[in-house]
Amino acid sequence: AMASDKKQFWKKNASRVPGSIQPVYGAQHPPLEARRPRKKIKNNLIFHSFPLDIFSHTDEFAMNTRDAWDISDNEDEEFSAAPSPNLNSKLAMATATQVLQNHSRLRENPERCQSCPEHGQHNGKVPKSSSAAQLSQPADDSFVRNTLPKQRSLPLRPVIPLVARISDQNASGAPLMTVREKTRLEKFKQLLASPSTDLEELRKQSWSGIPRAVRPVTWRLLSGYLPANMERRENTLQRKRDEYFGFIQQYYNSRNEEHHQDTFRQIHIDIPRTNPLIPLFQQPSVQEIFERILFIWAIRHPASGYVQGINDLVTPFFVVFLSEFVAAEEDVENFDVTTLPEDVLKNIEADSFWCMSKLLDGIQDNYTFAQPGIQKKVKALEKLIRRIDERVHSHFQRYEVEYLQFAFRWMNNLLMRELPLRCTIRLWDTYQAEAEGFSHFHLYVCAAFLIKWKKEILEERDFQGLLMLLQNLPTIHWGNEEVGLLLAEAYRLKYMFADAPNHYRP
Repeated sequence: AMASDKKQFWKKNASRVPGSIQPVYGAQHPPLEARRPRKKIKNNLIFHSFPLDIFSHTDEFAMNTRDAWDISDNEDEEFSAAPSPNLNSKLAMATATQVLQNHSRLRENPERCQSCPEHGQHNGKVPKSSSAAQLSQPADDSFVRNTLPKQRSLPLRPVIPLVARISDQNASGAPLMTVREKTRLEKFKQLLASPSTDLEELRKQSWSGIPRAVRPVTWRLLSGYLPANMERRENTLQRKRDEYFGFIQQYYNSRNEEHHQDTFRQIHIDIPRTNPLIPLFQQPSVQEIFERILFIWAIRHPASGYVQGINDLVTPFFVVFLSEFVAAEEDVENFDVTTLPEDVLKNIEADSFWCMSKLLDGIQDNYTFAQPGIQKKVKALEKLIRRIDERVHSHFQRYEVEYLQFAFRWMNNLLMRELPLRCTIRLWDTYQAEAEGFSHFHLYVCAAFLIKWKKEILEERDFQGLLMLLQNLPTIHWGNEEVGLLLAEAYRLKYMFADAPNHYRP
């Protein structure tokens, strides 16, 4: 009888089984729930938030907070067919359409929305990305004023590629390679050419950013994928690459079997949504690489399985390892990978898999059942902000903004949805150089990132405005300079609070 009851439990709670797909719940939209009291906000838009303590688990909160990605084709029909009886459906649909259109235009181009590539190939060629096309086009001030009133004070600068052409290019238009940067590059080359690389010194040098020319091998070393001993590197690479493709041969054909098909289907759906504005990731061969990487990782880690958000974590590694074969004057985001030899592409795939696996080994509790790692980190961020800036914390409390409503995505995706990919790559230079960078230091980066927008946060006087701001922070022009300042502030916060006895005291 007990065995029967147990079987029945798992049957009824398939989505709760460890290793099953856990959807991303996050900060795309405020929660809407007809059964609870609502709070009216200006213009008759109805939103409300819930005290965090009424939910015992993240998955309960998730029932009330849905990411736009979580709506499947069938759910779209249900959503449009069954509006809340207390909600003006015409007003809601019109408002939602306007918000989505504005958000889409912003993501494509914050200065003027041009056509966005919907397919990876047109007439046999990889289309140029919108960011590349904008370099030669004037900005339209009226569009900026109409859609982004909060950005009026920002200087209008050319949009640089989403994946920077040169690692040291930044948004302020600094010289491409200064004397200091050339000296740093030589220092890296000396360290890497040593018979046994001094990893502590390599971390020290990498904290301030890694030159593009040596970033691939440096990332392999800092992630623990490559040994410090020069003589062992070639054999290690070959062995690990062979091992990965052994997994492909052994497991990949099972993707259509009943017990794996749901996982593969979710991966297959999510891949085209990974960096949709970058043509590189819309190429079929790149998407197939990502599908293999994510599927193999998922079935080798049944405690978590595939979780939406992990797909984002492949992209920095793939871009960095691909950059070894892209000329400095070319745009990585528009590079056609079919021009590479097959063995080169396979090596990039295997290296991306192993380095992503090393990263996830340190933060896997973010993706296991109920995602306890993220719950703890969001709570820690709330307590940290309360100590750093009581005014911001009180402002959130006053307008009933819960940290989970925006910071879940910051933790789940390591700020990748908040920053251009070029900034993520620079950020990860430091994360890999910092002890427990992805798990511990990331908390302080999130705190510094939140306080960076203190002025804009305090200017918002309602729940809706705060959530819209926190979900669409204006970082499109950010480069190495801005990321460097963010990291410096995060380091200061860590130094001040990490070992403080009252750090997490309520």
